[in-house]
Order: sequence, then C-alpha cells, then structure tokens
Amino acid sequence: MEKTEYSRFRCFDDKNVENVHDLAYTFQVSFFAMCRIATFPWAALEKALLNSSSDVILDVLRKTCLHPICREKPPSVKYRRLFLSELIKRHELNASEPLDELYDALGDVIGAEEDALCYKTYLLPSGEAVSIEENVAVISEGTTGLVTWEAALYLAEWALEHPDIFTGRTVLELGSGAGLTGIVVCRTCKPTKYVFSDCHRAVLERLKNNVALNGLTRPDSTGVSVLTQELDWESAQKDQLGRIGADTIIAADVVYDPDIIGCLVRLLAELLTCKGQQSRPEAYISSTVRNPGTYSCFKNELEKAGLKHLVLTHPVTQVFPYNRITSIEMIKVHC
Repeated sequence: MEKTEYSRFRCFDDKNVENVHDLAYTFQVSFFAMCRIATFPWAALEKALLNSSSDVILDVLRKTCLHPICREKPPSVKYRRLFLSELIKRHELNASEPLDELYDALGDVIGAEEDALCYKTYLLPSGEAVSIEENVAVISEGTTGLVTWEAALYLAEWALEHPDIFTGRTVLELGSGAGLTGIVVCRTCKPTKYVFSDCHRAVLERLKNNVALNGLTRPDSTGVSVLTQELDWESAQKDQLGRIGADTIIAADVVYDPDIIGCLVRLLAELLTCKGQQSRPEAYISSTVRNPGTYSCFKNELEKAGLKHLVLTHPVTQVFPYNRITSIEMIKVHC
C-alpha cells in the first residue's frame, strides 16, 4: 500500500469530507480491514458523485479491488462481492454513464471460489502495510484464535504511542492469536527479542505464516530476534519461562473464560516474580469487557496472587478502522 500523509484513521460521513482523496483513502483502509459494508461513508460518496461524476468511483475502485494488495492478499470473495455490488448500486443511482471497470471487477469475483482463508491488511502510520491471514469463520478448528479481535488492535495502537515500553527489551506475548499486535510491535517499536506464544496447534501454524508473511523471519528486515513458541499456561515450566527472560509481557483478549483465569494468573505471577532479573518485568493486558463478572474475577485473582494492577486511562489515538463502541480496558500488572 502506498505511503500517505494520513497517519491516523479518519471517519468520514457526508458532513465531514475534505476532498475526494480523503474519501477514497477511507474506503481503502476500511476495505482492506474488512470493515462492515454498512459502516463505509456511502452518503459522502453520493455527495462526491454529484460534483465529480465517475472519477471518485474510479479512485475508490483503484484503491480497493484493483489495488495490488487485493491481487496478492485479498479480502474474502464474499466480502469483495458485497462491496462491489454496493459500489455499483450507488454509482447507478447517482451517475448516468456505466463504468466497465466496475462490472469487470464484479465479474472476476462472481465466479471465484470461496476460500476458508482471507487477508486483512492494516496501514501503519509510516505508510507500511501489515497483512494478516485469517479464517473467514470467527470460530474455526475449535478456537477463536484464527482471527483478529478489537482488543488486539487497541493494544497495537497503545504500543505505537508507547514504544519505550518495548524498545531494546525482550517481549513475551501471551495468546498471540493471528499475530497482529506482535507484528506491529516488531515493525515499529524496536524490541531486541519478541516471543509470540500460543498453545493451539492451528493457531501456532497461522502465527508462523503471518510472521513470515510480514518479513519477520529475516533478522535483517527489523533487527528483532523473533520466535514463535508453544506455551501452555497450565504446564509452563520455570526453566522455559526463564529462558525467555521477558522484560515486558503483553496479552490481548485473554480474559474471557472463567475456567482459564486461575492458570493465567499463576503464569503471570511466575513471570513477574523478578527472580534473577535486573529489572522488574511488567505486564500490559488489553481486554474487551464482555462479561463484567468474569473480568472482576480476574482482577480479584490478581490481588489474591499478590499482583498489583493499574487501569491505564489515558486515551489512545485510533489508527486502525474497527468498532470502538465496545468497552476495552488496558491494565498494567506488576509485583
């Protein structure tokens, strides 16, 4: 994806459009992140069509379905089909001349075979793109770890604003899932070593694919030593954790099941005991609070284990297009 001066995600509607380029950019970042079709600024597009005829549609099309990223790392077939159908409908309602490019693009996906996998691509402030291979289904192979969740996007945005937490450090991520947060940290925050971890076989395979997809298997590309490890919270041994030697521990959307809270807290206590480490490790956990009871239980268990936690209330600038209506909370955990 080409570099752009727009380093933060903007939300445009029919009352908030600076120019056609802004509008096309918003369509672009929303399309590659596979945002819900209904959330696109369609009213703003219709308004722009009144002034620029079909040029704005062509600009949107070139930045989405005709963009090189869409050929190499495309959103799902179904998603592209729905997007193009809506784009054609808006164009037909507001323009007199048909566009062959629109119908050609739709023709390409009408007969395409749907795959179980797709790609979501997110634009970093630098203009670089991070692409994540995901499962089309939210739940697949008995896990939800094959897709990216809002808390992971929020944690990645928080990391972009606090690179000092990661620079020059060894970072361990618990429950890395599809890998978005860690890839962003490795690409932007300059840790010395980054350890992705999970315990599900399919998730670990996806993690390895996404790490390679984003060039992190080449040490010369970022200067970060990157590892992907199996880490079972219940059976993790002290020597395994000691070999990792984490200075900073992060996790996103890991507090959702009451049955795993106990082993998660025990693991955090072991990681944060500071034995044999020059500095006190700290953990940062981003959670979508779906069940307040479960989340309160987690905080209570932290207290029982002698761990302190601090809710981080400073606002985090939104970089990626996702729903922030849900309650997401960041906490710092330390001993």
